[in-house]
Amino acid sequence: MVDQPVTSRGAATYQRILDVATREFAEHGIAGARIERIVSAARTNKAQLYAYFGNKDKLFDTIFFGSLERIVNVVPIDAADLADWAVRLYDEYLRRPDLIRLATWARLERRPTGHLVEDHDRLDDHKLRAIAEAQAAGRVRQGDPFDVMALVIAMSMAWSPVSNVYAATAQEPSDVHERRRTLLHECVRRAVAPK
Repeated sequence: MVDQPVTSRGAATYQRILDVATREFAEHGIAGARIERIVSAARTNKAQLYAYFGNKDKLFDTIFFGSLERIVNVVPIDAADLADWAVRLYDEYLRRPDLIRLATWARLERRPTGHLVEDHDRLDDHKLRAIAEAQAAGRVRQGDPFDVMALVIAMSMAWSPVSNVYAATAQEPSDVHERRRTLLHECVRRAVAPK
């Protein structure tokens, strides 16, 4: 059992570890991340890190599952407007490219096939229900709700750090992003429109 911080100083150290480790894992992956670099940059020590997180894998899990929850909370699904959801996902990937990189490392180093996380850790039940309800109401094309969701997410990541064509950054001109948003919105709208 790992310890949780009980003081404001401990909470600050805990958060510094998370912030530094997020950057470390996003840049180097699970295997390439180094605890020594994390504790040095977080101005703490290995004993404190291990007391809070147990080991490097559990630290990654804490960060990775936190990133999944962030996407769900910051970019909630709107099954009535999946095109808008895709655009909001695009914007979140621009704000936080590290979240996509963490998922990519998890895919490369842990689960190369199938779902990215175990069934009990998946956070998409409410998304799938929302899509199924929109399908039942005739607002979204028929098909497996998971496949519809996967298609929309994949389209939203066309210019993300996992793109095999081009990875966008927030520093690009705003008109470039607006052009992509418009294209993405229209393509998703047409892709999910009921037949």
